[in-house]
Amino acid sequence: MRPILSIQSHVVYGHVGNDAAAFPLQRLGREVWPLMSVQFSSHTGYPGWRGRAFDASMIDECVEGLQAIGVLPQCAGLLTGYLGRAETGEAALRALAVLRAANPEAAWCCDPVIGDVGRGSYVTPEVARFFRDRALPAATILTPNAFELEWLTGVAVRTLEEARQAVAALRARGPAIVAVTSLALDETPPETIDILAGDETGFWLARTPKLPIAVNGAGDLFAALFFHHRLDAESTQAALSKAVSSVFGIVAATLHAGRRELALVEAQEELTGPSRVFRALPF
Repeated sequence: MRPILSIQSHVVYGHVGNDAAAFPLQRLGREVWPLMSVQFSSHTGYPGWRGRAFDASMIDECVEGLQAIGVLPQCAGLLTGYLGRAETGEAALRALAVLRAANPEAAWCCDPVIGDVGRGSYVTPEVARFFRDRALPAATILTPNAFELEWLTGVAVRTLEEARQAVAALRARGPAIVAVTSLALDETPPETIDILAGDETGFWLARTPKLPIAVNGAGDLFAALFFHHRLDAESTQAALSKAVSSVFGIVAATLHAGRRELALVEAQEELTGPSRVFRALPF
């Protein structure tokens, strides 16, 4: 498998950003080149966290270094998540341009980390606008959550049909594939959660039980796994089923362990062989 360049956050404690992406992808046999957008002591949801965002120039320098040693033609694509600053987003776009100059087929999976239902936006307005105005046209795959779907489209989404229309609207602005997580819509049964994906061939819906736990990094894990499986010559339908099943297995194991951080190491077998498979059905 060809490697992925992953520009995301890094935390010392826990599993979010690159810490939720690198090990799972490596466990699946894919090399990852992690490049940190920030380094924090933990997820910012913890009181007393410390750390800082890196300068965008550091990303430019690291990409120049990869270019200098001639490895970029090997790279299958770019994965991005939490960026911290709009300037970091611009550096990610420059990295993508260099990567696509070396490999025109390189894909970009952009997880537009803006906010969440119940919390609202937790990035600066400049970062949110970067995702909407700059990232959308260049991305190959977009993986927003329910809040981010509404923010990026400017439309309230209450039904599955409205969600499908919103996915189509985002696709019309650039991404070939859009996968939306954490949907709780009028048709979503109580105690379940929906994940909807669409590409040029259609739409697919996966539904899982809603587990009574709030964990950090599940969206980061989903984006990495979905990107991996889609790159691995899988259809969008198959990639959605595999990613959703593994994420559910990891979160269920985290709940069983009574932890707040993803049980990635303890439940790593869920990455290669999920104990429960959720089919993605045409919608």
